Amino acid sequence: MSKRKYAVGIDFGTESGRGVLVEVATGREVATAVYPYPSGVIDRALPVPGAAVRLDPDWALQDPQDYIRTFKGTVPALLRQTGVDPGDVIGLGIDFTACTMLPANKEGTPLCDLPEYRRNPHAWVKLWKHHAAQPEADRINRAARTLGEPWLKRYGGKISSEWFFAKILQILDEAPEIYSAADRLIEAADWVVWQLTGEETRNSCTAGYKAMWSKRDGFPRDRFFAALDPRLEHVIDEKMSRQIRSLGECAGGLSPRAARWTGLRPGTAVAIANVDAHVSVPAATVAEPGRMVMIMGTSICHMVLGTAEQTVEGMCGVVEDGIIPGLFGYEAGQSGVGDIFAWFVAAAVPPEYHAAARKRKGDLHAVLEREAARLRPGESGLLALDWWNGNRSVLVDVDLTGMLLGATLATRAPEIYRALIESTAFGTRVIAEAFEKNGVMVNEFVTCGGLPEKNKLLMQIYADITGRELKVTASKHTPAFGSAMFGAVAAGSRAGGYDGIVEAAVCMARLKRESFKPVRENRKVYDQLYAEYCGLYDYFGRGANDVMKRLKTLRQTQRRSAKRSA
Repeated sequence: MSKRKYAVGIDFGTESGRGVLVEVATGREVATAVYPYPSGVIDRALPVPGAAVRLDPDWALQDPQDYIRTFKGTVPALLRQTGVDPGDVIGLGIDFTACTMLPANKEGTPLCDLPEYRRNPHAWVKLWKHHAAQPEADRINRAARTLGEPWLKRYGGKISSEWFFAKILQILDEAPEIYSAADRLIEAADWVVWQLTGEETRNSCTAGYKAMWSKRDGFPRDRFFAALDPRLEHVIDEKMSRQIRSLGECAGGLSPRAARWTGLRPGTAVAIANVDAHVSVPAATVAEPGRMVMIMGTSICHMVLGTAEQTVEGMCGVVEDGIIPGLFGYEAGQSGVGDIFAWFVAAAVPPEYHAAARKRKGDLHAVLEREAARLRPGESGLLALDWWNGNRSVLVDVDLTGMLLGATLATRAPEIYRALIESTAFGTRVIAEAFEKNGVMVNEFVTCGGLPEKNKLLMQIYADITGRELKVTASKHTPAFGSAMFGAVAAGSRAGGYDGIVEAAVCMARLKRESFKPVRENRKVYDQLYAEYCGLYDYFGRGANDVMKRLKTLRQTQRRSAKRSA
């Protein structure tokens, strides 16, 4: 009888890296390990000695060495927990939050690791939720419309500040010395694969969804980049690459250095990099149109497959073969979901609920969930807009902010907590309806991520508001599980893996038996609230009243004034 074979998947998230060890033949999740990033999200000041280097609003950076420490902290732990022979691990795959990018020299050293650039914020990793490049995104969109760039429609008509070239342009605008020193501008996903194999590769997923590349047309023309800034004209050939590798390919073998980090054998197959949301789709058993995968955590990514390329307002992108070979992969998303609930719990919950959590030796979220579950839909009299971290889809506007309507002196924390959950579900319904309006069907949701595991009330509210059944993946670490699947595909059937991701999905991916179905009575009330939500959505989001943007501009002006006076 042949020995069991295994694959490792590493998911690089916003606050931590998560690793899984999976049995290739059955999809059995053998072990998991989590490594919290020591530097976390850097959004106030750089972690450098001496006088603090403070960051402006809307910045979000990371330390690339946290990613290397993730390999050292998770993979050896997986092997220790299980006693699995490293020789039986046939492949390793990774996924990343995106767009998360960094400047590096030609050897692959991040510029922030060089002493001369350590105190320059632009030398560090720009995390996906770095929103300070909005002026640059606006320039990209204006230039694309002026020049009639055909690729703009693939991104719902608007490029986001979260994406690759907006962040590059911000570096060029504000720190030209960093742009000049950067031999390579690269997605963190591709950078970590470079560190594992010793060979630079670029994956089709981040290139397609975050860097305006397509399988048929490649990148935008040089003249477009020159229109943005003459110094940017040859950015692809000078600092990136036109060689884009497909998902499922083998990026190379594990280098001796990376083998020492992980405890795996040199030469172990390493998959081409992927994105956390996109890699989750086959891991959620989805390889066909009509089933939307929602990766629900600090934010939500909405992924759905189609047989043809359609234009959908505010979608983050549509990429041929971007998720599953032979199909068009669509992406949309909400910039803040779990982050909103976390903010509320950290900043606005009265002491009595903290005391109740301590008494029950439980989580404060659980206390609020239990109290909020006692409310009927509409009973709180509250309605919220879910833009506390901007709007990714369908408005694509990071300058929008959150709102709570209907509060009185009698309003209690669980009522607000429930209204915030409802607002994010309304946001998901807007996205699903935008897809269906444009011929991309959404018949059911398959969910994964931290929220489905933690909050049953949230799941039921989403089912009631969207009118669709919500299913849940079996793995608690679905992106990492999906990366392990791609690791098995990178190894191939000769090594005991698979020759395609669809085959791997059939054999490895699983759903829980539990699902959440809409309650008819709740749906009727939520339809009324949704109509009110849409009225507010259009009024504040489509230019009738730009008070949110004026307030944000005033805040930034005053903060910069205070910074200069300090």
